[in-house]
Amino acid sequence: MQTSSPGLLRSLDWITIMMYFILICFGWLSICGASYNFETEELLTPGGRPMMQLLWMGLGVLIGFIVLTLDTDVYEVGAPLFYGAMMVLLMVTIVIAPDIKGSRSWLVLGPVRLQPAEFAKVATALTLAWLFNQYEFTIKSTRSYLKIFGIIFLPIGLILLQQETGSALVFLALFLALFREGFSGLFMGLSAAAAIYFIGALILEDTLWWGETDADLFFVCNCILVFTIALYATYAHSTRERRRYLKYVILSIVGVYALAALVSAFVRFDWSYIALGLVLLLVSALLYLAVKEYLLRYLMMALFALASLGFFFSVSYVFNDILQPHQQVRIKIALGIESDIRGKGYNVDQSKIAIGSGGFTGKGFLKGTQTKLNYVPEQETDFIFCTVGEELGFVGAAGLVLFYGIFILRIVTLAERQVSTFGRVYGYCVASIFLFHLFINVGMVLGLVPVIGIPLPFFSYGGSSLWGFTFLLFILLGIDARRGHQSRASRLSSSLSSPHR
Repeated sequence: MQTSSPGLLRSLDWITIMMYFILICFGWLSICGASYNFETEELLTPGGRPMMQLLWMGLGVLIGFIVLTLDTDVYEVGAPLFYGAMMVLLMVTIVIAPDIKGSRSWLVLGPVRLQPAEFAKVATALTLAWLFNQYEFTIKSTRSYLKIFGIIFLPIGLILLQQETGSALVFLALFLALFREGFSGLFMGLSAAAAIYFIGALILEDTLWWGETDADLFFVCNCILVFTIALYATYAHSTRERRRYLKYVILSIVGVYALAALVSAFVRFDWSYIALGLVLLLVSALLYLAVKEYLLRYLMMALFALASLGFFFSVSYVFNDILQPHQQVRIKIALGIESDIRGKGYNVDQSKIAIGSGGFTGKGFLKGTQTKLNYVPEQETDFIFCTVGEELGFVGAAGLVLFYGIFILRIVTLAERQVSTFGRVYGYCVASIFLFHLFINVGMVLGLVPVIGIPLPFFSYGGSSLWGFTFLLFILLGIDARRGHQSRASRLSSSLSSPHR
């Protein structure tokens, strides 16, 4: 059902649209600040980045308002087709894209370069929303989880083949959107556990505690004990059983460590083997319960502990033999394992100097020395936030982060007021993508996370990212403007689910 133009204009969320214009305008000013040269004092030169960004902005606004004119049925019915077309384009990109800075992710069309991964985010978000809007779809079966993982991990795999790790990781943010629909928090816990194992194994590698103990193995084994016991405490068959066995397990672990401490006063030994032995004993106890109670959950807990050990012992191989050397260095620098201010850590070190030099109120527009003298590489793209910090200081940088936070909360508000599952899921997908970009981009500029090269929405230079984010936002605005007019696809889904059909 099409909505008339006057009705559509009245229904649009103009607050979000104004926030969009504020972001792209301030983003353009930041690009001007990052591109300005003290020597030439030229800013708006033909073909320069500020002028090109103005062109991308104009086309982006035009694209946004064209998207608003499309009916919601186009997204609901066409989402799988759009997704399939984008996956084919990602495959083609692997083959025909030129090698640009070690990545084959850009299609060069004359003077224009497009990155299909930016638009694949839109297609994937729409397809997830389409899936959840299907008749009787719920996240309760293995099949439903396999569909979700397939939709998200297919573009991740294709983008990784393009050697574009940063863009691939953005798709993991879509899992955050699904918790609103009942996605199990267990997956978030497993991801957090894997991150702790990985970081602990790297930071504590070749470290000895108390003269003999392998610190990495001891640390990870104790983490496995804690996480596995937490799983048991959460998912045990009954409260009575949980209290009984949990007490025995905790007392046994404390008793073993107390005895080991007593023995260590006379004999030096490797405590990591004791921790490893406790993990294996816990696995044996869970396997015994699985057989005794004939419950799959205890088997899964035992497999979690064993898989955790396998993950730990694979960290060294994955890090040294699978990750690229520049990725290894960036992770080590982010974790404080190495300091390479003249090599891979140069970008982050210079960006922190630039932000720090801005002080509390900043040096003023076009007056930043670190960025104007090109000390910071990629300062118009991935490191654009350092220009904000230098020119506007702590006040401007904090204000920008706060404004982004309000913008993302506004998107969540739009998502929550949708009458269809399709609109709600898509809205949360959009909010999750913006949140991930903000957190990672600002984090890598401040040296808090590894440099993975993703843009700051509406601020970083480039047409592909600007258009991709515009597509994401304006599709949601179009869905929101028509939320009072149920689409044909949603009406069909509602009629199928009605008990009187």
